[in-house]
Amino acid sequence: MDANGTMRTLRASKNDFTCMFAGTDMMCNDRNSMEFIGAMMKHAAPPDKVGISYMLAGDRGASNTDPYATGKTADNHWVVTGPHIMLFGPPSKTLGYTEAKDPDPNKPYMMWAGTPYEHAMIPISSVK
Repeated sequence: MDANGTMRTLRASKNDFTCMFAGTDMMCNDRNSMEFIGAMMKHAAPPDKVGISYMLAGDRGASNTDPYATGKTADNHWVVTGPHIMLFGPPSKTLGYTEAKDPDPNKPYMMWAGTPYEHAMIPISSVK
């Protein structure tokens, strides 16, 4: 995926997941989470659908308060999460996970709480 969100297919999916190298992170997304991410990139309302993504190599970090931040600053609550799954859509907001701006990334938390792009981050192993 390039900076404009244009994607180039390397190999067609056989299971309805799209795996991509996005910036510095690798992630795999089902069809609904691809719609969610696409809406976010366009600053549009996300779909009212449940989606799931996974990042088995973890991520290199993101602002937990600004979906559009491109780097760590003194006040954007940067968080690095090890291997995890992400749950998108309205049900993710009912799980009761912390909405703290600086969560413990070893425990489930809500990323971008209070924004239209809020979603659950669920670690599958501890950050080492």
